[in-house]
Amino acid sequence: MFMVTGNAAEVIRRLAERERAPSGAGLRIAADPSAGELTVGLSPRPSQGDTVMQAGGAYLFLCPVALQALDDKALDATMTEDGDFDFVMADQP
Repeated sequence: MFMVTGNAAEVIRRLAERERAPSGAGLRIAADPSAGELTVGLSPRPSQGDTVMQAGGAYLFLCPVALQALDDKALDATMTEDGDFDFVMADQP
């Protein structure tokens, strides 16, 4: 099952605060069929069909394709020196 580290949850919360996102906003991971890859971005709410996860006070919205593709992955994140965020997808330990 897809998991989210404490670091990633904190970064998602900070990102939502920085962007002044509405309550309940979260990080959405979705498939981009034209590019054949997954996209990641802040979303005010889940899209229809998304699975909603909550981790450490942060919300994640995963489309069905992303949920299946990331089943054995873990989302981690770090804050860079200039205040940006880097998300990293890794195999679960």
